[in-house]
Amino acid sequence: MKKRILLFLIPAFLLISCGEEFTSLAPLSQRNMENFYKSESDFEVAINGAYDALQADGTFNKNYILMLEMRADNAFNGGGATGLAAAMERIDNFNELNDNGQVGEAWSASYKGIARTNQLLASLDAGPDISADVADRIRGEALFIRSLLYYKLAVMFGNIPLQLEPVSSPEVEINQVDASAIYNQISGDLQSVVDGEMLPSSYSGTNVGKATHGAAATLLGKIYLTMGENSSAETVLRDHVLGEYELLDSYADLWGVDNENNAESIFEIQFKSGGIGEGSAFTDIYTVTSTAVGGGNIPQDVTEDLLNNGYEAGDERFDITFDTTSADNNNDPNEIYVAKFDGTIAGPLDGGLNWIELRYADALLMLAEAIGESPEAYGYINDVRDRAGLGDISAATPGTFEEKLLDERRRELAFENKRWPDLKRFGVAKAVMSNHLGLPESRITLLFPIPQQEISVAPDQMEQNPEHQ
Repeated sequence: MKKRILLFLIPAFLLISCGEEFTSLAPLSQRNMENFYKSESDFEVAINGAYDALQADGTFNKNYILMLEMRADNAFNGGGATGLAAAMERIDNFNELNDNGQVGEAWSASYKGIARTNQLLASLDAGPDISADVADRIRGEALFIRSLLYYKLAVMFGNIPLQLEPVSSPEVEINQVDASAIYNQISGDLQSVVDGEMLPSSYSGTNVGKATHGAAATLLGKIYLTMGENSSAETVLRDHVLGEYELLDSYADLWGVDNENNAESIFEIQFKSGGIGEGSAFTDIYTVTSTAVGGGNIPQDVTEDLLNNGYEAGDERFDITFDTTSADNNNDPNEIYVAKFDGTIAGPLDGGLNWIELRYADALLMLAEAIGESPEAYGYINDVRDRAGLGDISAATPGTFEEKLLDERRRELAFENKRWPDLKRFGVAKAVMSNHLGLPESRITLLFPIPQQEISVAPDQMEQNPEHQ
């Protein structure tokens, strides 16, 4: 049986808004879709439109912060619990409703990006008259972007529709699958990108920032770890990432507009300020841009647990991650903000900072996780610790290997949207958040509710996650 098309499956061509060449085509129709994907320049414009989906408020620019970082124990909603902030407060306290606007926006924006990549991939399959090298590269980029979005959706929602073809009809069959099927699909897609060497190791000029071979391999390693396939994760990270990047000498050198796309960076989502609609929101969200953290826009405050218990004495990352100059002696979270996202903004939500999604320190810690407790694994952890001015740890250091590794990831990757996926992957999300919030573990849900509007469109093909029924 077929049902009305879900919102996120609107044909990709109607959703792309990146570039005058795309938006000037009129009328917007299926005929234009069929006639557009002809030249190499057509495909370059289209893949830029797919990257643009990563800049959306519903994805990396705002809502992923709420659902992958604020959800955990590093940050909390600083906007209060009434009015427009009530929805954020519900997410923060595991009490969100299935009509939560931020959750719904993350769902729809992610699928809009997926729709764009589906159209691109189908157009490549049609055999356009473009060079094989360009076709392979754009295919690799599209598969990377689609895999990244599906990975985020699977972590957040679990049981989601798997749509791999473009939609050109107002009716479509919804194929809702569990997260394991999503991970199987995208790991296979990324393995084909890596094995087929579809992507270059680096770019130059205006192409800097696009997905590389190392980005595909790093994301693949993360997905294998999420699947529990540590041996496969070790292989791909060791063979395709280890030694291909470097840790910068100072943690401070990672941050700021002048340090973007550096030698440690594996994949950054590119933003540019200046009133052109390409600015980032992180400076507003995390730092003092007017009278308070967040400037009135989903402000994210720092938890006392992270400030008081998260860092070892002498960890140089603390004073780089946080600005405590206005804080009192009690480390009041309301007087401290996240300095690693500090920067100049051209206007509200118009900062120039890129979002660093994958970097080498993350890859080294993932490789340690994949290998398991051993001198080699501790060596990679200690490489990261040494940069932070800390001494080495070993099997003799108190705590389990997993506890020590998770603590190191928390400090190194604070506020980079890694904490909630990490807590889930390490199997401690319920315990950690129950202790953090003082709630029974039964109140800690591992998945967000599927937006009710999506279920209402196809009630006999879509089911709500059991935790929210």
